[in-house]
Amino acid sequence: MTSGGDLLRIEDLSVSFAMFGGQIDAVRKASLRVLPGKVTALVGESGSGKSVISQAVMGILPKSARIGGKILFKDETAPGGVIDLAALAPEGADMRAFRGNRIGMIFQEPMTSLSPLHTIGDQISESLRIHRNVDKPGQREQTEEMLRLVGFPDPKRAFGMYPFELSGGMRQRAMIAMALICKPSLLIADEPTTALDVTIQAQILQLLKDLQSTFNMAVLLITHDLGIVANMADEVVVIYHGEIMEAGSVEDIFRNPSHPYLKGLMAAVPHFDMKPGERLKALREVPVNVESLIVRRKGERAPARPLPRVEDTLPAPGEDVLLSVRHVGKTFSSRKSGWWKKGEAHQYRAVDDVSFDIRRGECLGLVGESGCGKTTLSKILMRALSPDTGSIMLNSADGPIDIREAHGKSLAKLRTRMQMIFQDPVSSLSPRMTVQNILSEPLEIHRRGDPKSRQQTVKALLKAIGLNERHMNRYPHSFSGGQRQRIGIARALALGPELLICDEPVSALDVSVQAQILNLLKDLQAELGLTYLFISHNLAVVDYMADRIAVMCAGRIVELAPREQLMRAPVHPYTKALLAAVPFPDLDRPLDFVALNAGGASDKKRWNAAFRPGESDAGLAPADLGNGHWVLASRNADVKELQP
Repeated sequence: MTSGGDLLRIEDLSVSFAMFGGQIDAVRKASLRVLPGKVTALVGESGSGKSVISQAVMGILPKSARIGGKILFKDETAPGGVIDLAALAPEGADMRAFRGNRIGMIFQEPMTSLSPLHTIGDQISESLRIHRNVDKPGQREQTEEMLRLVGFPDPKRAFGMYPFELSGGMRQRAMIAMALICKPSLLIADEPTTALDVTIQAQILQLLKDLQSTFNMAVLLITHDLGIVANMADEVVVIYHGEIMEAGSVEDIFRNPSHPYLKGLMAAVPHFDMKPGERLKALREVPVNVESLIVRRKGERAPARPLPRVEDTLPAPGEDVLLSVRHVGKTFSSRKSGWWKKGEAHQYRAVDDVSFDIRRGECLGLVGESGCGKTTLSKILMRALSPDTGSIMLNSADGPIDIREAHGKSLAKLRTRMQMIFQDPVSSLSPRMTVQNILSEPLEIHRRGDPKSRQQTVKALLKAIGLNERHMNRYPHSFSGGQRQRIGIARALALGPELLICDEPVSALDVSVQAQILNLLKDLQAELGLTYLFISHNLAVVDYMADRIAVMCAGRIVELAPREQLMRAPVHPYTKALLAAVPFPDLDRPLDFVALNAGGASDKKRWNAAFRPGESDAGLAPADLGNGHWVLASRNADVKELQP
């Protein structure tokens, strides 16, 4: 490894953590470099040691950590022009002089990384107070200038705002401003876009590119998204279980991958060029065995209820609609109040005149940016929220259920026919309950069987998701993220539902674990004849899972079409913007940052006149383009104008 031109050079870095009964080796003899003005991407799964390396560079490892090796940083004032950060005391003055000054860091989750008690301006200018001899007016001036550079439209107003007043994308911009306020030589970006929509992610990536060029800084980009790597990196380092598997230029890594782990990561990423029926290649497949579950369900149900195999749930002509949603609307009120008087109430329409059908046995994808109303709609369907208008009918095998009017026995029956898989597998499972208690709780609530039969059902559920009975008495914290999500899926299957609402079920997971969960959901759908409403902001994931796709913007369905048609020939400008913002793990298909809207995909001012609502949304109506393709457009628009 060369050393003369390296800004950061890590040599044989080892990091271990003392534990009861031994130690965990998180990083083992890792070596990598970051060149001045270049982007080095550190790629790997959760638990591979990526974040531990970044914490070692910043000197913020826990006290239980033991560190070996060298972290050499270019410093003209040091003897020999290089200083070993690993040899500095983490809380010493020398390390503090580097942290936040010469080296900045963007953390993964801006909401938990920003103080809720201090304004954005105070938190950003704090670095100037510590590292620069700047008076208060100068601090404010420089902070407002940095807020302008990272994309805040009104920096003076943003200076006095608190983190909770900002959207996820704007909080991430504030985090970037805080990391760059002292103009560091090196920026460490630890999963900077993981929790963001694809359109906001594209804006943040473009911002990082622009700022890197402006300040001529180096970037250590930590990510598991190979699409981001292909669009951002100059050099790539692949890490697995704390060891470097492969390193080289982005051209070498993508065009000539040599290590099986890297090839496996690439094969696990869903993309738009997949052939019909093609399967994602997960690094570790989940064996699906639902035979015992099917046998148990057959015994639990009335003889008239068909066995839930795909071939047994083919709909009769005219009876293929499982869920029918018509003109559903939901409005929330907010009131700004002062100390002495109450302000005026403001109406926010979260779901606005939404209509669609879900056919029995299909997967309907629902996509859109955060705040478009996807999760609010899912809560309405599950009766966690009551809509203001509209009707929702579930045509269950036991008879139709009016979801809005369901009460008593009818509501209890609805709970068994519809279930939900949540976004966050950590917070959706009780930390105080064992897996057996989690999976048997729905059976107890709905009085299914006796304790012995419930235990057998729990074993069958665990077998169906690739776990076994030795996991029954363990708690959620002892499982990985993917295993916890599989337990959440098993809980949703416990009552034998007909419809599963999957609300961003893989957005918090690595690409390899994501492939595992998506394949599991596909297998379960095929074996059990399930119907899915699959909610996501990632169109590549929805493309892999869905039969039809509905696109939601500002509370309304703006386009609905069969998957192939929507992906091949989108019509609505919002759909086109979402598709254009998905980063491909392909060097020959880079993101077109210039073409992406700076104002976001939902900026209606940039839309063609045929799709703009004008003064009110009353002028918009679904236009039928044929073959099940609908688009929300002006009532006066010519259908020929709307053809793809």
